[in-house]
Amino acid sequence: MISFGQGWSFTEQQLKKGNDIPSEFEFLVARIADQLKIKTSAITQFLITEYPVGSVINWHRDAPPFDTIAGVSLLSDCIFKLRPHDKLKQTRGATISLPVQRRSLYTMQGSAKSEWQHCTAPLERVRYSLTFRTLRD
Repeated sequence: MISFGQGWSFTEQQLKKGNDIPSEFEFLVARIADQLKIKTSAITQFLITEYPVGSVINWHRDAPPFDTIAGVSLLSDCIFKLRPHDKLKQTRGATISLPVQRRSLYTMQGSAKSEWQHCTAPLERVRYSLTFRTLRD
């Protein structure tokens, strides 16, 4: 994984400034911002991640300071799974599976990000993910 912009330190429970998003990716940040109907400056984190065959993303919710998460799945499709997460009881409900096609843009925000957990099913082919995050106000 390669990370640019603001990152979250799980150890220190705070944001950390990383390397600036390279100018070579400005066109992509602009396209994502346009789709989200936000200013390009609102995108404060950009990740490039390679997922080998068989890999998964385990159940989680994204770090608290992030608001909108947008991703582009490259090279292969994947299955995102979502389940409600009760913050007080730590109980989990039924799982929803959503296909994410390669070259598609997906977003998570609002209750989908704060009240639901997500993961991915094991991959049948190598997948790359471009992930963009904004910060909460």
